[in-house]
Amino acid sequence: MCLTDIEPQVLRQQESSIMDKLALITRNTEEVVTGEELESLVNSDRQCSAYVGYEPSGKIHMGHVLTVNKLLDLQQAGFEITVLLADVHAYLNEKGTMDEVGKIADYNKRCFIALGLDEKKTKFVLGSSYQLDHDYMLDVLKLARSTTLNRARRSMDEVSRDAENPKVSQMIYPLMQALDIAHLGVDVAVGGIDQRKIHMLAREGLPELGYRAPVCIHTPILLGLDGKKMSSSKGNYISVDDTSEDMKKKMKGAFCVEGEVKDNPVLALFKYHITPRYPEIVVKRPEKYGGDLHYQSYEALEADFAEKKLHPMDLKTAASDYMNQILEPVRKLMVEK
Repeated sequence: MCLTDIEPQVLRQQESSIMDKLALITRNTEEVVTGEELESLVNSDRQCSAYVGYEPSGKIHMGHVLTVNKLLDLQQAGFEITVLLADVHAYLNEKGTMDEVGKIADYNKRCFIALGLDEKKTKFVLGSSYQLDHDYMLDVLKLARSTTLNRARRSMDEVSRDAENPKVSQMIYPLMQALDIAHLGVDVAVGGIDQRKIHMLAREGLPELGYRAPVCIHTPILLGLDGKKMSSSKGNYISVDDTSEDMKKKMKGAFCVEGEVKDNPVLALFKYHITPRYPEIVVKRPEKYGGDLHYQSYEALEADFAEKKLHPMDLKTAASDYMNQILEPVRKLMVEK
């Protein structure tokens, strides 16, 4: 076979590989800013990188794990991953003293590893390890000079502890989050769609300081198990340290109307957490009800539920079983602690 016969085949394989990576990176996302820039990164020959910042405060729930799942996709696509344990951010956002948030940071790190992030391939960085340095703080002041108070406040609307009466510290928060992207040297910033305003601040403000604008990948915001906004005070979420019995109880009471797909929190668990990890989903049922159902995709499962071929209780039971499998490594971690 001559060289001219080989080259098109190799080119097609390379194009297919790039498209596979893009599909993996962009699945289950709310938005990518911008898709063209992301494709350019994937097409490049250099090592690309991505990060998420997490405030080490409170319990890690499945809403947080959405971004962990996206980091897993990026890691599988060949990206170098950084997890920022943002202790200074948590302090500024009134989540506790520095000592209190510092104690949670290490436990959070171990939880993320138990959820699947490769410890050898993931950089875990404590915010206070660099955010108090001279160059970083000087950049904070520079960005503060070019950012209006209204812009800073709007960017914190979705993430502030007290959006009605914010502290000055909470106005510094978005500036620091923007600068984290630059000082960590990452190409892609990942976060929930509630982080969008902060990320847009970074895309506009960082080039003015001589840094490149990041690609931003945003994941959806999950509804609580009651079909309403997720809230720790309502207990309508699944925490990574929920017991097997907790899981069964929560899933039994979860909002799940037969045949209704929109705003169905149980289906959302399959779409965002279960089917990305398991190539086949088995919904176990007694023979008298037709026996087990097998699904190779979320779309097939959703279609059966919409057509009322899959009962809500069977869906809930399957969700409970798979979520328990996903969280079992975290439970073992707690026993070892």
